[in-house]
Amino acid sequence: VVAAGCSPGAAAPPTGGAATVVSVTDGDTIDVELGGEEESIRLLGIDTPETHHPTKPVECFGAEASAQTAALLPPGTEVRLVRDVEARDRYGRLLAYVYRADDGLFVNRALVTDGFATTLDIAPNDAHAAELARLVSEARAEGRGLWGACGGPDVPVR
Repeated sequence: VVAAGCSPGAAAPPTGGAATVVSVTDGDTIDVELGGEEESIRLLGIDTPETHHPTKPVECFGAEASAQTAALLPPGTEVRLVRDVEARDRYGRLLAYVYRADDGLFVNRALVTDGFATTLDIAPNDAHAAELARLVSEARAEGRGLWGACGGPDVPVR
């Protein structure tokens, strides 16, 4: 099996596996049951406006991004987690691209496409960076989601 973004001769990064959504923390973080344990998952390659950050204000379109992630991944949704190079972030969250098991929806991509997220590129976890950047450009140009409502990411709620 060749992981996304890897050439056939390259060593494939480890992948995740099947999990069940327990809850949505915010637009880019979910909790799942994985192997009998509850894990916090940070969606790779994307960043949604803040709603629960300890040192940042609530941002424009944060509530909408969280609601969209919750609509895409209600509790009980079966998902497939695909890792990139690094397994965890500095907060101990698993890092993954998230796909709904029943229809294969690539959730990270859907959030960017519909304007609920922008890109967050942190090497070496960049298997989908070019695709996500292209989709952000399209969403921005068409004024979808946060691009039309807020003018872009990182805008505090007034």
